Amino acid sequence: MLVNQIAVFLENRAGRLLSLSKALSDAKIDLVSLNIADTSDFGIVRMITSDNEKAMQALKEAGFVVKENELIGIEVDDVPGGLTKVLEGLASSDIDIEYLYSYAKSNSAKATILVKAADLEKANKTLKELKFI
Repeated sequence: MLVNQIAVFLENRAGRLLSLSKALSDAKIDLVSLNIADTSDFGIVRMITSDNEKAMQALKEAGFVVKENELIGIEVDDVPGGLTKVLEGLASSDIDIEYLYSYAKSNSAKATILVKAADLEKANKTLKELKFI
């Protein structure tokens, strides 16, 4: 399944993550998944929210640079080796993964892996053929 993600470019300085969180909470937006990758000067906050459209508007109004893109959401058994099976399937088709992150809901036997592939269409087709999605 395709999942829309929000990416926010965030200066690496005190209080910026708080400002981002406050903009979302003030707009009554719930974070479903959150991932932060950083360098010495800036970070990229990747997130799935309860309402991405509303979240993007709130973040833009708060002065953040926001981008939306698609990922592939893959539901796997939340057990050792669940991710490995997916990665083996993608590797068998020479699909490059740019990044991925996951989330699991409490009391669930499943986890969701969110994958950004270099060739999203090919990755999506391969995962469907392998019955991962």
